[in-house]
Formats: sequence, C-alpha cells, structure tokens
Amino acid sequence: MTVAVEATFSWPTRVYWEDTDAGGVVYHAQYLAFLERARTEWMRAQGYGQELLRLQHDLVFAVRAMQLDFLKPARLDDALEVSAELTECRRASAVFSQAIRRGDELLLTAQVRVAALDAGGFRPRPIPSPLLGELKALERPALERPR
Repeated sequence: MTVAVEATFSWPTRVYWEDTDAGGVVYHAQYLAFLERARTEWMRAQGYGQELLRLQHDLVFAVRAMQLDFLKPARLDDALEVSAELTECRRASAVFSQAIRRGDELLLTAQVRVAALDAGGFRPRPIPSPLLGELKALERPALERPR
C-alpha cells in the first residue's frame, strides 16, 4: 500500500527539557533522534512502517553514515520542523537529505546513508523489488532541489 506524499517530507516536533543540556540548548546527540523520527515517519507516510518492513519483508534499515552540519542551536520549547527527502536509492542502500528548521531559520543539515539489512541477522540485503521501485520513483537528486 502506497500513499502519495510530497518528495520533501516535514515532521514537526518541539524541544523538551529532556532534549537539552543544563543551559536549555539541545544536546548534539538529540538531533540524531529528531532526524531518525523524521525518516521513520517519511517511510510510514509511504505505507511502509518499520514493523511492517520487518514482518512482511524481513527488512530493517540501519544508519551506515552521516554528515551533519550544526549551524545554529535549538533551545528549550522551540517548535522545529525536521525534513527528509530521498536523494538516492540503490539496491541495498538509500541516502536522505535532511534539515532541521525553526521557522525560517536553518539550524542543521544532514546527509544520511541507510543500509538495507535482513531483520534476523542484520546482514546486508537488497531492498525488495516492489519497494525499490516505489522508492526510486520518490528520488529527488540534489541537483533538482530548490536552493
């Protein structure tokens, strides 16, 4: 089951006390959780929740590599938008371009490569053909994105 969504997906979140250090600034590792949740919700919006992928396709995705650029800090009670768009999909991996914004302010950019693994043994495996085709159709290469 596939639900049509925009290529760029945005997930809202708010900064809570548990996300911050003693000064009320988001702890750097918490940004990774925000990014993960947005990618997870992007997949769910495509009709592929993580549990469905695991049970029906014996498939999980795991982060293989990340490149982060911290531009400005987020703070306690900030309302954030975390975006995710698929920029490349290969047979056994995918690359997402992500950003975290507070209103019009860009706080963080990220490039995240995820690897397809079998759910039982966490060994690399190909993405099932129907899913691969649907993901390839959602690719938005970096050169096509507006600046």
